[in-house]
Amino acid sequence: MSDLFIVAFGGNALNSPGGDGSVSEMSANIQKALSSLLPILRAGNRLVITHGNGPQVGMEMLKNDAGKSLYDTSVFPLDVLVAATQGQIGYLIERQLRNILSDNGLRYEVSGMISMIEVDSDDPAFTRPEKRVGKTYYDASEVAKLQQEKKWQFAEEIKNGKKGWRRVVPSPEPKHIVNKKSLRTLVDAGIIVVAGGGGGIPVVRSNGFLQGVEAVIDKDRATALLAEELSADRMIILTDVPYVYLDYGTPNAERLFRISLAEADMLIKEGVFGKGNMLPKIQAAYRFVKRTGHPAVITDFDGLQAGSGTEIVP
Repeated sequence: MSDLFIVAFGGNALNSPGGDGSVSEMSANIQKALSSLLPILRAGNRLVITHGNGPQVGMEMLKNDAGKSLYDTSVFPLDVLVAATQGQIGYLIERQLRNILSDNGLRYEVSGMISMIEVDSDDPAFTRPEKRVGKTYYDASEVAKLQQEKKWQFAEEIKNGKKGWRRVVPSPEPKHIVNKKSLRTLVDAGIIVVAGGGGGIPVVRSNGFLQGVEAVIDKDRATALLAEELSADRMIILTDVPYVYLDYGTPNAERLFRISLAEADMLIKEGVFGKGNMLPKIQAAYRFVKRTGHPAVITDFDGLQAGSGTEIVP
């Protein structure tokens, strides 16, 4: 049987820096991302695509709140908003991918799957929200007002040298892919599947029944779980830089071409990676490689096409 690749698109990679977040912008970025997968597909490999949704679900949360304030409409819970962004982004990916496959004479079937991922209701993340959502930065006066009126929670962040705050929500650890059997059936049939979007819809079990929760699961952690449970041969995390760097953004920046598990563990413990950007990717790659013995790659779209990037190996 052909190799199985699990490829993750970052939510920020789907929106250009400083862009407007429009459908046309996302479609153009998705087309570029999917074009980078052609070498994998031309080789006859199987493929599962996951994607982030941080900017997109943040936008849905703002629309949700505006609708409640202006028109007294019902407020959708966060798990439903994650499901909505799965449908939106999944549709754009599937449509673009079908066009690219046809244009390149490749015969694959494509299917999007609304995916639920089970988390633990006692996960400490529910009492310590840390996952940043949306692109909006708030000043101190706005934060105080929103905390009091809407009970929102925020984390401090520096942007362009200025202090600001972004809204944060719980991000529990993914434990189990609810749709695993269906996903496995499609993958084994050679169908390209778009699954686990936005880290999956977070659900818990209560008295044996599934129930949605107010949270967003980290996409990279969910991708590692999905790759592990599907016994993938390789996991690729696509981001906005071609390599993992030490001292990123400084004159002393150093590209990392290959990292062993021992080296990755050491670098994680030394705290050299940004908590909100590269660290989750390194941790996800580390988990996948350690549990499967198969390699993981972190790179950007161009790096994937060129066969470059940072490889994490046993």
